[in-house]
Amino acid sequence: MSMPSALSRSRERPVVVRAGRATGERVRMGVYDLLPGTFAVGCTFYYREGLDTAAVRDSLARTLARHPPLAGRMERNPDGGIDLVCNDAGALFAEVHSDLPMPDYGIGRSAKSDLGRYLHRVNPFAVVGHDTPLLTVKITQMRGGGSVLGVTFNHGVTDLSGFMDFLQNWSREHHGLPYQAPPHGRNTLDGLGIFAARAAREHSEQYVAVRRREKFRFLWRVNAGSRRVRHLTVRFPGDEVRAIKAAAAAPLAGTGQWVSAGDALAAHVWKVLGELRARPDNSAERLGVIVDIRSALRDVLPDGFGGNAVTNTTATLSSGELAAASLADVASAVRTAIGEVTERHLCKEIAFLAAQRSAGRSRQVLSRMALDAFDGTVSLNNVGRFPVYRIDLGSGRPFWFEYPPIPIPWNVFITPTPEDDEGRDVHLSIPQDKAQVFGAPSWNARLHAHAPARPDAGVPPDAGVPREKDRSA
Repeated sequence: MSMPSALSRSRERPVVVRAGRATGERVRMGVYDLLPGTFAVGCTFYYREGLDTAAVRDSLARTLARHPPLAGRMERNPDGGIDLVCNDAGALFAEVHSDLPMPDYGIGRSAKSDLGRYLHRVNPFAVVGHDTPLLTVKITQMRGGGSVLGVTFNHGVTDLSGFMDFLQNWSREHHGLPYQAPPHGRNTLDGLGIFAARAAREHSEQYVAVRRREKFRFLWRVNAGSRRVRHLTVRFPGDEVRAIKAAAAAPLAGTGQWVSAGDALAAHVWKVLGELRARPDNSAERLGVIVDIRSALRDVLPDGFGGNAVTNTTATLSSGELAAASLADVASAVRTAIGEVTERHLCKEIAFLAAQRSAGRSRQVLSRMALDAFDGTVSLNNVGRFPVYRIDLGSGRPFWFEYPPIPIPWNVFITPTPEDDEGRDVHLSIPQDKAQVFGAPSWNARLHAHAPARPDAGVPPDAGVPREKDRSA
């Protein structure tokens, strides 16, 4: 639990919010649940109008009744695995009153450096077998009006997609709207491994079981290098995203190939970052893409599956090829990589992960994408279709959404924009030395090469790229 902030005038004593009934069910964590471990992930939402704390707390209790794992606890089961125990032990809830007015967060003013005061801190090493909530909520009431909603969830319970479903259901519950409780059993997903050949248990294209020393070395490198990673956000308005897609799709007309707007934007950003990285032409440049597997398994998984259901895939080009290829060709490479995440592919992947769990090695499994983060891989997670600006708990939609900074370099996180105009905010984590040159007008021109001309105003040299003083460390 976080200590009171120096900027907090007063705070209510944290309370535990319960649904009021416990199912008693024990849900064995699945193979994809074990990959992120027991770390908590935080999200913050910023509202111009103040939230009614009592009403928000009451609607949370009602929502938890239909999301019992989030109100439960993690316990070790007899075979060494981890269970989500649906015992209604409850979520932690607190309200804080700040002496500060609501900052004007957004492009050019990141909230990342302030997240510590808006979120509860959760010790990931005191979760299994402890009375540690898997969901925490903190409302910060700002001086003069406005509220910050800070929510953390344990990543072992669900992924960001599943958590956004929970937040949407909470919003619906708050307004008295109907919704379906998500299915949370993992057996169907884990059972797909039996359809893979035996050899799949020994090798995975995306994951590898490393020695403990190697994992420690990787985590040490992440922690040691996090101070040398800078975070900035670039906005692509809706018309610019559509222009990027049109530029990528036009050469493919009549070929039977297609690319999405997400593929095109990913390709465009990858090409720009490839130029910024400036590696030798024969170097392998990889784009590692986080993929929600619910789509590939739509005929197998129940709708709204509430557990972890993400993997990754990789598009690979040489540095020279990435620089010379057209946007259409790079977008096609991204689409091809995503298309490789099929039910057959996932059956093999699940078989490997299940074998590691049986051997007690789940904690040693890392993605090859993560291990290559300091070398040839740019990692990308596109959540641009997530409803982050539609979470209305009685005071309207948030004007800003913030996710904790990612300490690994060459990471791209794409979210929607507050305008909800199909635009995208591209959050970049890049090495400090590269960030110092990335804000230059020439690089901004590369980023916005497809921006439509706007007769009312030209594109200023630093449009969409925060100045150095606005970037969080």
